[in-house]
Amino acid sequence: MTEIAELERRITAALERIGQGVAALSATPGEASAGTSDGAAMAEATAKIAALEQALAAERGANAQLTERVGAIRQTQETTVSQLEQRVQDLTRQLDVQGLELQRMKKTNVQLRETARTLREALEAQVAEPQLINKTMVAELEALRASRLSEIAEMDEILDGLAPLIGEVAAAGSQTGEQSDA
Repeated sequence: MTEIAELERRITAALERIGQGVAALSATPGEASAGTSDGAAMAEATAKIAALEQALAAERGANAQLTERVGAIRQTQETTVSQLEQRVQDLTRQLDVQGLELQRMKKTNVQLRETARTLREALEAQVAEPQLINKTMVAELEALRASRLSEIAEMDEILDGLAPLIGEVAAAGSQTGEQSDA
């Protein structure tokens, strides 16, 4: 980008010098014809003006090309930034889902530990309470569900990451198929 800015500065300076030269030469032919009527000097001045105008046109063309290149670079940069912002949003969403599943697993594990502790105390006291056994089983089932949901969220994240790659492979495969048909 700094290289383009430097080229732009140099082109602008060259255009200014050419403009000053054209202005100086435009004043010179009038003075030459007033002082002397030398046709060779007039032809030389006209040739210089034509050469300078040609150089000016070339510099303007180069400047237009540089302006187009800068525009293309800016467009590419904006597209890249937009894609990166979208990727950040997707990753943030995935992180939020995983965070919620992790909180659910922690809560379920605390419940499971508490229920297991209560059941262990009841067994130590040799008191068999079917309600505690049922409560322990429910907590364990909830822990398994939370674990499964966490694994599903993890698999969804992996699939989201693989989806663009699968699309690229499918596109490449269809292009190969089209080429072999032709």
